[in-house]
Amino acid sequence: MKKFPKYYVMAILSFQIVLLILVSNPLLNAQDKKGLKVSFWNVENLFDLDNDPEKNDDEFSTGGRKNVTTEIYNLKLKNCGEVLQDLNADILGICEVENRFMLEELNRAYTDRDYSIVHYDSPDNRGIDCALLYDAKVFKLLESNPVENILPGNLPTRDIVHVKGSFHDQLLHIFVNHWPSNYGGREKAIPKRAATSNLLENVLLDILETEPDANIVLIGDFNEEPTDSNIIELIDMKNDNRYAKPFVNLMDPLVGKEKVGTYVYRGKDNLIDQIIISSGLINAGPLKIIPRSLTILDLPKYRQQKGKYAHYPFRFWAGNRLLGGYSDHLAISCTLFIDH
Repeated sequence: MKKFPKYYVMAILSFQIVLLILVSNPLLNAQDKKGLKVSFWNVENLFDLDNDPEKNDDEFSTGGRKNVTTEIYNLKLKNCGEVLQDLNADILGICEVENRFMLEELNRAYTDRDYSIVHYDSPDNRGIDCALLYDAKVFKLLESNPVENILPGNLPTRDIVHVKGSFHDQLLHIFVNHWPSNYGGREKAIPKRAATSNLLENVLLDILETEPDANIVLIGDFNEEPTDSNIIELIDMKNDNRYAKPFVNLMDPLVGKEKVGTYVYRGKDNLIDQIIISSGLINAGPLKIIPRSLTILDLPKYRQQKGKYAHYPFRFWAGNRLLGGYSDHLAISCTLFIDH
């Protein structure tokens, strides 16, 4: 992609400085404002017990190699419900869920709220989708659509879910992402994520062309660090064909901090689950990000406490071995508010 002129680079740096100020500003506390809590969680393979011949779900089905029973299935749902209770989100992006039925099951497992569901079946080979749960008493859905993502080589993968709604009459766009993983090798995966990043960038540019100060939140498991090239290029919007304000990654202040991450790979903490916001949520209209509201749901019960994998997220499965935890990812959240 072509690059913006130098003054756009300076603008991007300025926004990064603004973000650091926002994160450290003690004058505004989330508890003092009526906010909209936006969360994301990779639920780690939330499948039903039925074998769908069109999906690669055999191992999670009754009689599959994981030997999943009704008791194991119910334990997974119970644990997921516990996470949702701790999050208590107004809007929750989800990935690695098989179908709408399993989202309805989540609703039954977590009864404090009656979430409405946005879900589209995607052509992903693993049979997993992205979705959005939202509290209709707080957030009004206006429209939604799947952003179809066909990778190089005509390979299908999960869609990006785009939701447009309103909070106190302020428009908000949310995109739920689950970018291609490093399965099969990192070098092969990077171009796949580059294609996904380019796809998303074009959709964002279309929005910003008509709504220059649009309120946009990107949430998801990006399978890249905040410092990796595909994330950086998406945030910087290096395209001189159309005007766009840069985006800001709320995870940036956490980069390099010891024992801080949403995922652990080979003993190293990763920040591959991220929340990225448009600059309009910092310095434009009434809807704004609450400073210091970015959190990782990192309670002791969500990490393994001893053994070889101490500090790793307490996952539900380790291969075909049942651990009985929650997920191999930790959930993340931020809060928006109306600044009158």
